[in-house]
Amino acid sequence: MNEPITAVELPNGFRVAGLHCGIKSDASKPDLSLFVSDRLAAAAGTFTRNLVQGAPVQVSRERVPRATARAVVVNSGNANACTGARGLDDARWTTDLVAGELDCPAEDVLVCSTGIIGHHLPREALAAGVPKVAAGLASTPAAVEAAARGMMTTDTFPKLATRTVDVAGRLVRVTGIAKGAAMIAPNMGTMLAVVTTDAELTPERADALLHNAVDHSFNCISVEGDTSTSDTVLLLANGAAETGPLDEDGLVAVGTAIREVCEELARMIVRDAEGAKHFVTIDVIGGRSFAEAHRFAKTIGESPLVKTGITGNDPNWGRVLACLGRAGIAVAEEDVTLAVNGTTVYERGVPTEFDEAAVSAAMATGTVELTVTLAHGTAACRFWTCDLTAEYVRLNSEYTT
Repeated sequence: MNEPITAVELPNGFRVAGLHCGIKSDASKPDLSLFVSDRLAAAAGTFTRNLVQGAPVQVSRERVPRATARAVVVNSGNANACTGARGLDDARWTTDLVAGELDCPAEDVLVCSTGIIGHHLPREALAAGVPKVAAGLASTPAAVEAAARGMMTTDTFPKLATRTVDVAGRLVRVTGIAKGAAMIAPNMGTMLAVVTTDAELTPERADALLHNAVDHSFNCISVEGDTSTSDTVLLLANGAAETGPLDEDGLVAVGTAIREVCEELARMIVRDAEGAKHFVTIDVIGGRSFAEAHRFAKTIGESPLVKTGITGNDPNWGRVLACLGRAGIAVAEEDVTLAVNGTTVYERGVPTEFDEAAVSAAMATGTVELTVTLAHGTAACRFWTCDLTAEYVRLNSEYTT
């Protein structure tokens, strides 16, 4: 399910870099990335809700929202999670290194780590790598790809997305870079994303726009239902497009661009899911609220029985109905209609006659659409997931050995 790499441009006033510094044993794999705004930027973040949180999550959470952010430093290959007081010291020390290169306060640098849990960061590698990655900062597509690769762990391709919108006669760009392929669940999983824009936003506006975008993107995906210790999404807005403060139309345009970038990155994460062969879109429509529709979609998307059935191209709609019944929300069978790739298989409490072989063949293309229509209201949620294969089990049984 891999997607091709697409070159993207950064917003005005941002530079990035990525390289190998020695955290990963394979010198061909970048493991350190740096994102820098050349001017002060408003910053906001969303983080894992797992109560076991990596040290970088704790440090970055303390520093956003803020109006004076300058950089995000990311390492891969080592999550710096479950590492105690030393882990917190290492995370803050890393931001000190970057701040020294940029001549800014350490508190204006945010930090992310991803990789194996329970290992201390190698300070020697970072001490050598940070000056080099800072010296390599650029705004070219090649630099963007290098920064994306420096965030990757089990990913098979870099994840890049961008949008450009006209705001008050000026072009505003939103560009995002993400990583993630497994340990992915709503409330975010082993995923990181850095979203940059040259729009002018207050920290409070940035925070609101980011949370709305994440709720409809990274919180609407699942690979296997695990929630990581490290997941982080950060937004930096530096105002370099010179739009001035945004009016309501401008905020809507920029907010839509941020949401679209996050949705595209979220779909890429699902497409890169470890061992997956099917990309699955779940639409729940007719709910009483978004929260209700999301709850139903999430329950379906995390069901091992639904996911393994999809692996076998089996239109076993009874498993989907069972998910709805155990989601913890009142629902009656006669309230439900279900379609698989456009074919109605269950309608308002009654099974329909359909060509199972034809539906199975449609599923075998690798694209599966489950549409649940409820008779509750008008709210809807779109959720993305994948199948669950033997290859996923193999990959995750050998991750550290």
